Amino acid sequence: MAKRCFVDNSNPDLDEIDLRILDALQKDSSLSTGDLAEVVGLSQSPCWRRLSRLREAGYIRAQVALLDAEKLGINTMVFASVRLSAHGRANLTEFSSAIRRFPEVVECHAIMGSFDFLLRIVTRDVRAYEQFVFGRLSTLPTVQEINSTMTLSEIKSTTALPLRSR
Repeated sequence: MAKRCFVDNSNPDLDEIDLRILDALQKDSSLSTGDLAEVVGLSQSPCWRRLSRLREAGYIRAQVALLDAEKLGINTMVFASVRLSAHGRANLTEFSSAIRRFPEVVECHAIMGSFDFLLRIVTRDVRAYEQFVFGRLSTLPTVQEINSTMTLSEIKSTTALPLRSR
């Protein structure tokens, strides 16, 4: 069996070959099992078995296509910090449910600090963002304050997770 390599010393179920499989798929999930096997240095059958095990164990949540937002006319990205009016379980649940229904919100994180949530929102342009904030987000009864920070340009954006500690 291959040498064990721990992701942040917390996952003894993954060895170096598993990490190479996951890393290769993060870069190109369209690889055939044969191509993946070649990249990680295995024959096709063992690679397929490992890939199946990684999927079944939940290490691979989904395989998706990453779209080009600019080519699709989605040119505005805003990070919005949101403070709720109250912090009871009902308010948190209501806000979370509402946010899941807004396709413009591509990420939502509960955070610590002076705000409760950090949202990454994408829209066609500033006008569309304004319409989203005033017409939908700020009308949620649980929202007390929204602080928006618009991006000028994207310096780094990746979906790849750092699989090896340095």
